[in-house]
Amino acid sequence: MELAHSLLLNEEALAQITEAKRPVFIFEWLRFLDKVLVAANKTDVKEKQKKLVEQLTGLISSSPGPPTRKLLAKNLAALYSIGDTFTVFQTLDKCNDIIRNKDDTAAYLPTKLAAVACVGAFYEKMGRMLGSAFPETVNNLLKSLKSAESQGRSEILMSLQKVLSGLGGAAASSHRDIYKNARSLLTDRSMAVRCAVAKCLLELQNEAVFMWTAELENIATLCFKALENSNYGVRVAVSKLLGTVMATALMPKQATVMRQNVKRATFDEVLELMATGFLRGGSGFLKSGGEMLKVGGSVNREVRVGVTQAYVVFVTTLGGQWLERSFATFLSHVLDLVSHPRATQTHVEAVYSRRCVSFILRATVGSLLGEKAQIAAAKEICQAIGKQMKAVEAVVNDTSGENKSGAADIAASQHVMVCALQELGSLVQSLNATASPLIQEASIGLLEIVTSVLLHPSMAARLAAAWCLRCVAVALPFQLTPFLDRCAERLNNLKTSPEAVSGYSFAMAALLGGVHQCPLGIPHAKGKMVVSIAEDLLRTAAQNSRLSLQRTQAGWLLLGALMTLGPSVVRYHLPKMLLLWRNVFPRSLKELEAEKARGDSFTWQVTLEGRAGALCAMRSFVAHCPELLTEDVIRKLMTPIECAMTMMSHIPSVIKAHGAHLKASAAMVRLRLYDILALLPPKTYEGSFNALLRELVAEFTLTDNSANTTTSLLRSLCHYDDSVLLGSWLQETDHKSIEDQLQPNSASGSGALEHDPSSIYLRIPAGEAVPGPLPLGVSVIDASVALFGVVFPHVSYKHRLQMLDHFAECVKQAKGVRQQAVQLNIFTAVLSALKGLAENKSTLGPEEVRKSALTLVMGALDNPNPILRCAAGEALGRMAQVVGEATFIARMAQYSFDKLKSARDVVSRTGHSLALGCLHRYVGGIGSGQHLKTSVSILLALAQDGTSPEVQTWSLHSLALIVDSSGPMYRGYVEPTLSLVLTLLLTVPPSHTEVHQCLGRCLGAIITTVGPELQGNGATISTIRSSCLVGCAITQDHSDSLVQAAAISCLQQLHMFAPRHVNLSSLVPSLCVHLCSSHLLLRRAAVACLRQLAQREAAEVCEYAMSLAKNAGDKESSSANVNPFAPGVSSRSDIHCRHQGVNITETGLEGLLFGMLDRETDRKLCSDIHDTLGHMLSSLAVEKLSHWLMLCKDVLAASSDMSTATLLSSGKDEESEKKDEMDDDTMFTTLGEEDKSKPFVAPRWATRVFAADCLCRIINLCENADQAHFDLALARSAKLRNPTNDLLVLHLSDLIRMAFMAATDHSNQLRMAGLQALEDIIKKFASVPEPEFPGHVILEQYQANVGAALRPAFSQDTPSDIIAKACQVCSTWIGSGVVSDLNDLRRVHNLLVSSLDKVQAGKGSSSQLYRESATTMEKLAVLKAWAEVYVVAMNIKKEAESKPKRAIKNTDDDDDDYGTIDELPPDSLITLVQPELPTLSRLWLAALKDYALLTLPAEFSSQLPPDGGAFYTPETIDTARLHYRNSWAPILHAVALWLNSTGFTCSESTEAAAISGLQKRSTTVSLNQASGAVGSAKSLPEINKDRMHLILGVSIQFLCSPRPEEPIEHVTACLQALHTLLDSPYARVHIAEDQLIGVELLSVLHRLLLTWNPSSVQLLVTGVVQQIVRAAQDYLQEKRNTLRCMTILPTILFLIARILKDTAIKSADNQVPPPVSAALQGIKSIVTLSMAKTEAGVQKQWTALIRSTLACILEYSQPEDSVPTPDEVSMLTAIALFLWSASSEIIGVQSLQNGCMNRFKNALNSCDPWVQAKCYQLLLSVFQHSNRALSTPYIHSLAPIVVEKLKAVERNRPASNIELLAVQEGIKVLETLVALGEEQNRVQLLALLVPTLISYLLDENSFASATSASKDLHEFALQNLMHIGPLYPHAFKTVMGAAPELKVRLETAVRASQASKAKAAASQPAPAIHSAPTIKLKTSFF
Repeated sequence: MELAHSLLLNEEALAQITEAKRPVFIFEWLRFLDKVLVAANKTDVKEKQKKLVEQLTGLISSSPGPPTRKLLAKNLAALYSIGDTFTVFQTLDKCNDIIRNKDDTAAYLPTKLAAVACVGAFYEKMGRMLGSAFPETVNNLLKSLKSAESQGRSEILMSLQKVLSGLGGAAASSHRDIYKNARSLLTDRSMAVRCAVAKCLLELQNEAVFMWTAELENIATLCFKALENSNYGVRVAVSKLLGTVMATALMPKQATVMRQNVKRATFDEVLELMATGFLRGGSGFLKSGGEMLKVGGSVNREVRVGVTQAYVVFVTTLGGQWLERSFATFLSHVLDLVSHPRATQTHVEAVYSRRCVSFILRATVGSLLGEKAQIAAAKEICQAIGKQMKAVEAVVNDTSGENKSGAADIAASQHVMVCALQELGSLVQSLNATASPLIQEASIGLLEIVTSVLLHPSMAARLAAAWCLRCVAVALPFQLTPFLDRCAERLNNLKTSPEAVSGYSFAMAALLGGVHQCPLGIPHAKGKMVVSIAEDLLRTAAQNSRLSLQRTQAGWLLLGALMTLGPSVVRYHLPKMLLLWRNVFPRSLKELEAEKARGDSFTWQVTLEGRAGALCAMRSFVAHCPELLTEDVIRKLMTPIECAMTMMSHIPSVIKAHGAHLKASAAMVRLRLYDILALLPPKTYEGSFNALLRELVAEFTLTDNSANTTTSLLRSLCHYDDSVLLGSWLQETDHKSIEDQLQPNSASGSGALEHDPSSIYLRIPAGEAVPGPLPLGVSVIDASVALFGVVFPHVSYKHRLQMLDHFAECVKQAKGVRQQAVQLNIFTAVLSALKGLAENKSTLGPEEVRKSALTLVMGALDNPNPILRCAAGEALGRMAQVVGEATFIARMAQYSFDKLKSARDVVSRTGHSLALGCLHRYVGGIGSGQHLKTSVSILLALAQDGTSPEVQTWSLHSLALIVDSSGPMYRGYVEPTLSLVLTLLLTVPPSHTEVHQCLGRCLGAIITTVGPELQGNGATISTIRSSCLVGCAITQDHSDSLVQAAAISCLQQLHMFAPRHVNLSSLVPSLCVHLCSSHLLLRRAAVACLRQLAQREAAEVCEYAMSLAKNAGDKESSSANVNPFAPGVSSRSDIHCRHQGVNITETGLEGLLFGMLDRETDRKLCSDIHDTLGHMLSSLAVEKLSHWLMLCKDVLAASSDMSTATLLSSGKDEESEKKDEMDDDTMFTTLGEEDKSKPFVAPRWATRVFAADCLCRIINLCENADQAHFDLALARSAKLRNPTNDLLVLHLSDLIRMAFMAATDHSNQLRMAGLQALEDIIKKFASVPEPEFPGHVILEQYQANVGAALRPAFSQDTPSDIIAKACQVCSTWIGSGVVSDLNDLRRVHNLLVSSLDKVQAGKGSSSQLYRESATTMEKLAVLKAWAEVYVVAMNIKKEAESKPKRAIKNTDDDDDDYGTIDELPPDSLITLVQPELPTLSRLWLAALKDYALLTLPAEFSSQLPPDGGAFYTPETIDTARLHYRNSWAPILHAVALWLNSTGFTCSESTEAAAISGLQKRSTTVSLNQASGAVGSAKSLPEINKDRMHLILGVSIQFLCSPRPEEPIEHVTACLQALHTLLDSPYARVHIAEDQLIGVELLSVLHRLLLTWNPSSVQLLVTGVVQQIVRAAQDYLQEKRNTLRCMTILPTILFLIARILKDTAIKSADNQVPPPVSAALQGIKSIVTLSMAKTEAGVQKQWTALIRSTLACILEYSQPEDSVPTPDEVSMLTAIALFLWSASSEIIGVQSLQNGCMNRFKNALNSCDPWVQAKCYQLLLSVFQHSNRALSTPYIHSLAPIVVEKLKAVERNRPASNIELLAVQEGIKVLETLVALGEEQNRVQLLALLVPTLISYLLDENSFASATSASKDLHEFALQNLMHIGPLYPHAFKTVMGAAPELKVRLETAVRASQASKAKAAASQPAPAIHSAPTIKLKTSFF
């Protein structure tokens, strides 16, 4: 091949190679020439031009094949345009002579075609240079056109197209001739010719004005005729012609209009013409009216589909702006189409017409209009619906019956409604949250209008309205709950209207079905509401026969929809559901039998509908709640199901009795039954197999069915790769939804909601826009086939045999069309069964079963219907797979070999060649190895059968299957296969596209087989590789999109195995051109290939793509509308047939791909585009930062257009007035207003979301690339060094602006992405300093923007997930330390405060829109944010405290400097948090408690609180878990910090004050109590213990096994929390005391240390371990001290007691000896030792010691005879010390108490006044003891004695000072008792004291003679009385009043006292009350 690479053809080399290889050699040379001529030096070319021309013209006559002639012509034309043009006319004449030649043989044909191709190429390249020769050339071509065969006709027409394009207006003289000649060929029998004519005429209409003026109608008629019996390619080409001509007629191109003054067509005329094609089909005008009626005038479906595509071309050619202006007219025209009686003759036709109209609307409104225009379009559609509905209501309310045509109007209106509502729904769904203005603007009234249609008389319209509501609710989830409530309310109010019951239940079911698309869900209670409504409907169904049917259907529909909410909701209603299901069906066989005799046709209809509904709800249950399907539940379900199965056999007799109209209801019951059985395990109903199989087989063999209905499943059961044979690749085109109508199986593509209302709540199959269940007849057969496949593997062999034989019999019995239908269904069932066997890994059965199956299958291999042959081949392969025996496989293969060797007919050759392919496909390389050689040789031979393209297609397809399945075993056959493939590629006419597609498949399979070997350099490998490359080049250049797609995937494979040999410089530009192809499969292939290339070589890919843009720039600088974005609006003028022009602008391939995201709806394609952009971003974004940021910014700028338009009309004026305090929201209004050259369609919201995600990825990529991206100083210096350096920090304002635009958009997804971006920016840039202002950071200048971006997220109607994200950003921002001014900080802080109020509102208080777990998410996010802020605040505070106070010391020098750095005072952040702390701490603890409960393993679920926790409800427990899992860690850290800072002194009861607005429920849960009163008794130590257990429990549980995907922040937060906690002494003691916890914690930490690598984690772990060890050490130290103390205490106490005993001896002068006072001091010290915190054991020991010491002292104080009298005062003092200092628990023992009291009694009764006085003093101190429990017994026992004693003094007055002292001390005790007493006892107490005191008074007579002590007593008493009177005036009066003699005595004494005072005031000496020893005692002890 290398020899072919020279400027001149290497003729010697050519002569030396074999004949077979010459065409390849020549083609390779032409390929080389094609590349080299453009690049070669002109003089070189001119030198060799003569020889080259000779060689090339020589090749014309060498019969070149199609690809060769194309290249040959291209090279010749290029040669002349580069070199000299002297001989061009000569060559042209030569070609014309060849064309004139009369030789018609097949051998001469290639030469003629080559000449034709050359003529076309010359004119295309050189155009007007050849003008003089053109009339002759054109006549020559037209003449030969008349006599040419189809290949010649195609080639001539393509040449004429090129002539026209080269000459432009200059060819005007020939236009009419060409038109006349070409026109008639538009209905040629060859499809390739029709396509060629369409393309030629399309070229002609550019210049030929008559085509779209005078000839307009004829063109339309011609196109309609051309569409009859057309294939997909023709429909695309003709619709393009028709649409473009119509568009030109309406808006002609300026230049042509200037030349001739033409009459333009009006809009109505054009639309009228199009409509005739849609409504009447092709032959309409040419026949007379009568004839048309005879034909029956059904519209030809192919014409309708073609015209539908033409409508789309028409609108796209006119463009989006035109559509926006004329939308109202266009809409009404399109909707009129579907209301026309001709479009809706039968129901299926009506559905087809609706589909077409929906397609027109979707393809135009959905693609061409931007979001604003789409909103306007939606308004128009609303108005159209409203108008229709008014008309309908007028008819319905017209009781007079004047409106005769009313019923027909309603019937027609339903189809208009369906189209309009579906488009409205699709529009709103694609707009998503951007559609909110539609709902919010009352003037539009969208909701009112749509809900009004729920009362439409037609079910189809009601369903469409329900579907539209579902779309609105999914797009705007905040509407979901209000919609449901509104529908429920209306349903209740309008219970008596059948339409309302039906319509509103449809709407509710649709809304429930949409819940799964709304992540936030709906409140749990709505489930209950639905159940009660449904129950009510079912209950009242029988009450009113007018409503029975609707209520029954509605009730079951709602229950079916309820099931889609999943197990968490259904669990609560399951028992009720099981009961309802059981009650619908008869309980026993007897009841079933009895039923048959009862009822009329109406009750039977209602009964059947009810049972179908019940089965449907069951099916929904089984499908949506598999978790609830326990064996018990299945058993309960089987009761009604078995009953339904039995009932099936009774139904025929019921139908016979009551009429055929019950057939539909009966079919519905069967459909539902099959559906649910297919979902249940077959074992559960194996007892009913026989009856069931009878039903199933009868169903699909059409036993009781006169219609020839066929199943729709055959295509899906055949292998995807067989699409080339089945034509099912049409499923992969942009026109899928209308092309389906033309498929051969029954009712194909006629899916519509009204066929099965239950689909309104089911999930839509991927790729569908609206659910489209097929008509009931087809659905039942589909369901029976599917169930047959499920059951067959479980059936006995005997029954299998019977069924297979029965199938053969059925096929034999049927004839003609019916036989085809029966056979199709049977084969689908057999395939389904074989597939089931393979999935169950079971075998087919013994010999007779196999034989029967084989006979059935083999018989179909030569069926004339290709679909059946395909199915038979597939079945044969599947059989081989499930039998799996070599002999059986050999037998099958041999049979096909023999057939193929002998058969000559196309049918058996195709069938059996596929059989070979399928055998290999399913048995694989090894199993079929021995047949490989024979198979390959036979198929290679068949592939060369040029007479039948069909045989070639099937044999090549099978060959590809064999290559694929044989793998390396095929290596030996690669060369012969490759050479055959190349030969065929060079010779097969391009019009046989299927053959070329299969050749492409073979080529791909061969490349995969050779695989990585392709990199090698050996001779054979080089040949194989270059053959592959040549093959790829040929297929790449083919005109068919599918062949091009195959070529791309071949190159993709080659690039994978041998990347060096694939030339990207030519591949990438061609892929870029394909990105705008009108064929979905080609776009998919191109993107998939780019995705792979971008993974490895992103930079090269982008560069080569840009080269395309550069070349384009030179050629197309005239194109006015170059836009940076949605790639080429100019090319956008027609999506479906985007011109093959260039579409890359200065934004490069990336821009083009972004633009594609706006247009493409195919999931696979979009995901590949995302990946491709992702790969490019990863490789290039850091180097080309500005470029990528600009891309993202351009996309995101669209947000600001949408939102600023609505929000900020007044923004501009404000700006000028108050620049300084510019409002945050007007920050970015001016964005993008300068750029007027914007594309017409701004990027849609989904693309913008992707751009925002890209922004976050760019930031992350920069982070990993270079630190300079986040350092302004570094970045600036780098930029100075090298201006091309591009660093992220220099674009900070753009980043913030983009994040702001996204965060404030309408679209919720975009707001999320924007907030995420904002958070990333804050995190990454928070610490970047501002070099010009030291001490500041660069983010400070963006405070206003951040605030403005956050504020809208906290508005009332924001969804929970966005609030949660916004809280996260708030806490990041507050904690980042960027903001230095407290007031600025407050702005954001206030947002958090406002959300905290919401959290406090408790559960269920707000009107709920979403599932309860959404509230959980929101509240936890708020708490988490506060926790994070608190943690940061505490850290700042801690740092500030640990720093030396620098600023204060040197204020003088620092003053100015301090002013510039307006740092926050270190505790300012904490001052913001402080006021909320009481509330927060309580909520945090409650949240932690919830989390702890939720982490319990499942087996403890019974222990969870039945009504949920503080922040979650039991119904949403599973979703709530996730939210807790996200937020517990920061909360734990915050709680630890709070407990540490309060030192565990804060009990919850003190916090309870903070609970103001909290509901009882959440209050009680958050305080650890079951109910307010009981728990409040918990003491602080208990509460603290609980808190410790909670925190340690949560930490240990988490650290035991953190999941690897757990964020590292959680681990660090948890460890920090533990560290903080253990900082507090309380916690340290706790953990040291409970050694188990400590040990457990240590082992968990050890494991963590081993399993988590980051050093930060390991440091924290060691820190916590240190804390634990320190705690243990401290504790041990303490414990040691206590223990030491306990060992020596007994000795010390014994010694003290003995000392007391021995030294406390009564002395005469009452002196206390020094040893005694020391001993007492010792007792005091020991008894007051704190032993509270010690262990229980020590405490016990301690108590015993104290008690025994006291007992000793009591014993020693007992007076004995033998020893000296003990000093009673000292002993009493010791006893009092014990009473005073030890707790009542220790010495409150009865025996000790009695002993102590006795000692006191003895002392009181002592004859020594000194002892009495001391005793009174000590008693006083005991009575005053703060612990009442201790003092009370003593008061009770001793007070009476004291009173007696003091009363006795009156008779025995004191004689000495000591005695007086004793009395005085005694009175003091009494006074104290009075004071201690309570108010109500005061009188009694004074009645003791006052008389006693008065009795001490002396009368005047005795006063004079009394002793001084007695006088002192009198004075003392009088003073006390004077003192007491005023103290207790009331009680004193009472006492005095009771005893008049006392009063007299007192008054006398007072008077005397006053008199004597007056006499001798000074002479009276003050009474000495205290004596020395008392004072000494007092001071030393108490």
